[in-house]
Amino acid sequence: MADLPIHTIVFEILTRLPAKDVGRSKSVCKQWYAFLSTQDFIRIHCSRSLVSSNQRVLLIDDLTCSVRPIISKSNDYGPSSIFTFPFHHQNNDVSILSHLNGLLCVCLNHTYELLLWNPTTTAFKRLSTPDSHGFYINNLDVVGLYVDADDDYKVLHIKRRSGVLGVYVYSREVDSWRNIPFITRQEYLSPHFNWSAGTFCGGTLYFTVCECWLGGTKRVICFDVNSEQFKEKSFPPVPSIGMVQGVLVNVKNVLHMFASTGMFEMTIDLWTLQGDYWIKVLSCPPIPPISLSLWCDITHYVTNGNWFVMTKLGKLFTIEMDMKPFECFYPVSWFRGFKGAVFVQTIVSPCI
Repeated sequence: MADLPIHTIVFEILTRLPAKDVGRSKSVCKQWYAFLSTQDFIRIHCSRSLVSSNQRVLLIDDLTCSVRPIISKSNDYGPSSIFTFPFHHQNNDVSILSHLNGLLCVCLNHTYELLLWNPTTTAFKRLSTPDSHGFYINNLDVVGLYVDADDDYKVLHIKRRSGVLGVYVYSREVDSWRNIPFITRQEYLSPHFNWSAGTFCGGTLYFTVCECWLGGTKRVICFDVNSEQFKEKSFPPVPSIGMVQGVLVNVKNVLHMFASTGMFEMTIDLWTLQGDYWIKVLSCPPIPPISLSLWCDITHYVTNGNWFVMTKLGKLFTIEMDMKPFECFYPVSWFRGFKGAVFVQTIVSPCI
């Protein structure tokens, strides 16, 4: 090891360490601390951390939260690690809105403040400003977390306030908000339309926009993160019988959607977007009835022939599938004020 060049040690060996081991390695010497804090190192380490073994489930419970690994063979969680939040909050106050590369975008419900938070390193950044940027109202606002071509992590915040629209972008690089135009149908900004959180995939943020779950208009809104232009695409051609819900998923940088239909028995189909058209990948058999309050808050992820359906309380439903195994878990970026998230352990910082 002593004969290896420092560049080889840092970029070929240390970039493959788990995130917490990288944190410990920073204390070896000043030179290592400097190398391990560079954006080049963080970017390479992040790209090598996006594997199933680094994925964790975070569950929030009043004043504390727990982080657990996912054990695919037993369809269960591993032992939990309990820790307290690094920021001040009240009971049942933290809502998870979106995630990307180990960062969570969360809202403190009693103050409406938006934060970027890395639960692995515990670092966080408040996004609220004195001029009223960075404040989130549930059921009216929507956010999406993304990274642009310059490796700048950003938050898209769409505000709907009594018929007044505002679309804003926060940049981690310059630590500020700015307004951008919204170019699509103005009726989508009405509170009658329900927006999902943004799912980042292939340089685009995608949102589902539904007039209501029981019938009504359903579209997919696309935001190109480099040109900052909006456009819309159609919804998969699913039957409009009972509830219809679409949950967007990034699978190996290709956009997919879990489209669920039904009422007393739910059927879930997996679709993939190819150009402007949705192609059905597979279907699952009807799953047992799940209460409406749980179903509306479900996230999904799949592995090794099974689909796991996780409610906001962390309960797992398992759907056995006759399908070839996926290589790793694929969490859904659809967290709208509830108590769980699937995230990847990285050292990506919420601030520069």
